[in-house]
Amino acid sequence: MSVYKKVLDKKFNRLHPMLQKRYEFSNHEPFQAEGVMKSIKGGPKLLYPLLWLGIKRKLLFPEYGTSIPFKILNTPMVGANGEQQIHWERVFYFEKKKRYFNALMSFDPERNLIKDYLGEPSILYSDLVFTVSSEGNLKIESSKQRLVIGKIELPLPKIFQGLATVTEKYSEEKGVFQISVDVRNPLIGHIFSYEGEFNPNEK
Repeated sequence: MSVYKKVLDKKFNRLHPMLQKRYEFSNHEPFQAEGVMKSIKGGPKLLYPLLWLGIKRKLLFPEYGTSIPFKILNTPMVGANGEQQIHWERVFYFEKKKRYFNALMSFDPERNLIKDYLGEPSILYSDLVFTVSSEGNLKIESSKQRLVIGKIELPLPKIFQGLATVTEKYSEEKGVFQISVDVRNPLIGHIFSYEGEFNPNEK
C-alpha cells in the first residue's frame, strides 16, 4: 500500500479514479508524466538571492514565465531505515536551463501525515496534510516546518515559513491532470506558484 493510501485511508476511494491510479503506485512502479506549466510566478525581488541558492539544492529557482515544459517522476523506494518513501523529481525547462523542485516523502503513522523533505540534499522539512474535496480532487497543505542542516533540524517560526497549498485534479473534459501550487509566507505574501497540465507517459 502506498504512503498516500495510508494517509488518506478510506478517503482515498473518494479521489477521482485517475488520481487513485496515479497515487496507488501498484507494483511499486514509478509514475512518469510530461506537460506544460501555463504559468510559473516568483515572489518579490528581495527573495531572488534565496531562490538562486535554491538552485544548488534542487529546490526553487528565480526563473518564471508561461508555457514552460516540465516532467514529473515519482519513484517508490525504501529508505536506509526500511521506511517506505516516494522520491519526487520535478524538472522545468526554461529555454536552455533546467530547474528542479525535488522532495522525498514518507508516511508518519503516529501523526497520520506525510513527512516531506525538500531539496537535495534536503534543506527544508514540512508536515503535509492530505484531504479530498467533494469533487474528488486532492488537496495538500503544508504545516509545521523545520530547517535541515545536516542531521540537525531546527523548528522554523511561522514568519519564516513558506506554506504551500497544492491542488491536483483530473479534467474529464480535457483528459489531463491539472496541478496548481501556491507558496506563501505570512509576512511577505506570495513566494512561488505554478499551474499546469500533464499526462502520464504510458508504456
